[in-house]
Amino acid sequence: MRNNVVPRERAVRESDTSLAELRGDCARMAPDWVKPAAAAPAPVPPSLIHGVTVPPDSARLIDGMAEYGD
Repeated sequence: MRNNVVPRERAVRESDTSLAELRGDCARMAPDWVKPAAAAPAPVPPSLIHGVTVPPDSARLIDGMAEYGD
């Protein structure tokens, strides 16, 4: 059975790394990381939206709200 105890000398070395050093390391590696292409979601035509019900109290609440920017 293996235990998950980290040897003392390794634990000391890892704790010596400061946050600034870690951020610097990440900044240097960032150009090597591949950024996936953003896929824009396709709009859904209103004819495909069905089965959505809004309770009457919620509809009145929204209806009574001011338009954005009013």
